[in-house]
Amino acid sequence: MAMIQRPITSNSYFVQIKKPKFYNLNIIIPRRKFNLLKPKRHNNNYSYTSFTVVSSSSSLHKEEDVQTLVRQFNPQIPIEEALTPPSSWYTDPSFYSLELQHVFYRGWQAVGYTEQIKGAHQYFTGRLGNVEYVVCRDDGGKLRAFHNVCRHHASLLASGSGEKSCFVCPYHGWTYGLDGALLKATRISGIKNFKVHEMGLVPLRVAIWGPFVLLNFEEGNLPQPESQSNNVEDEWLGSSSEILSARIIDSSLSFLCRHEYTIECNWKVFCDNYLDGGYHVPYAHKGLASGLKLESYSSTVYEKVSIQKCDGEARESEPDFDRLGSKALYAFVYPNFMINRYGPWLDTNLVVPLGPRKCQVIFDYFLDSSLKDDNDFIERSLKDSEKVQVEDIVLCEAVQRGIESPAYCCGRYAPTVEKPMHHFHCLLYENLSN
Repeated sequence: MAMIQRPITSNSYFVQIKKPKFYNLNIIIPRRKFNLLKPKRHNNNYSYTSFTVVSSSSSLHKEEDVQTLVRQFNPQIPIEEALTPPSSWYTDPSFYSLELQHVFYRGWQAVGYTEQIKGAHQYFTGRLGNVEYVVCRDDGGKLRAFHNVCRHHASLLASGSGEKSCFVCPYHGWTYGLDGALLKATRISGIKNFKVHEMGLVPLRVAIWGPFVLLNFEEGNLPQPESQSNNVEDEWLGSSSEILSARIIDSSLSFLCRHEYTIECNWKVFCDNYLDGGYHVPYAHKGLASGLKLESYSSTVYEKVSIQKCDGEARESEPDFDRLGSKALYAFVYPNFMINRYGPWLDTNLVVPLGPRKCQVIFDYFLDSSLKDDNDFIERSLKDSEKVQVEDIVLCEAVQRGIESPAYCCGRYAPTVEKPMHHFHCLLYENLSN
């Protein structure tokens, strides 16, 4: 049994591990992201235990080195004079690890849409960093979310999406209810001090806003009843929520399809490309540019959201194919979620980091129900969208290779169009430096 004694320094704990007589080990354990807590009993009559140990001096030095990289960007300098973040923000593995802890494991993160879990027993799974999760509705239709990890020997429980009446571990058959409670533990005769209510799935906070499902991975941030999640709107969107509700989000639209892309670039490269205020559109997306009045492009910045808008350009040659409509609206929700509204379409882009130089972008398409049977319109629209995505992938992968070149360190902003990008970088600095 490990006994935690008084701290040696403010950054480490001395831990003595008792072994048989011929062992006597004293070790310093590096910091993990878990908290040392006694088991807690929740309303669902099961609980979980998590642990915390504080960082060793080597871990502290490593974090100090990463903070040096963070400070190479100065958010106080006006955009007209500012340099963009250095290339290390897009290449350094330690910086990427810091982002997971300080950006993605804090606050609300979009992970899916409500049609994936409309009814009881429906579920979907996902991964963010090293966190595996499952979102479901239990027998009574209540929305739930858990770490998708068996409490026995850590096998993943579920994969993909679908319907299940329970989660059965494919490794040793341990079985959990959709409320997370352990229902069956196989072949445990002879085990001592086994408390069923302490071996349920580790829960996560989950909420719904509009058609979107959100998770909160913060440690110590225990799940709350769904009725207490109303503040998610303020936490996630701030003062932009009313504008998004009125002008962009339409929960009546029907889900159509999902497209996924794996891109050889840092996740921020894709976000930067989205946030350049249409700067690259006339050069890289000539087809898209022909349907937009680029001189009307404008952007507005809120607390954690930026909204870009541009008027549509009617095409006289194709009067029956009005994909873009009269106005295109693009909302970026920090740190990695994009909501696009144009004509009868709404689509979302979720950028999932996969490493310092790789990300996955998940496109979900929603369409006005009056057009869901217009196969020709849908096929042409998705083909146009696919063309833009392929063009962006080429751009982003080229930028990543350029960032990795010794010829590049920092760039500059175009102040008239790239305010949303600068805002994004300032928010990153704020999270990473705290």
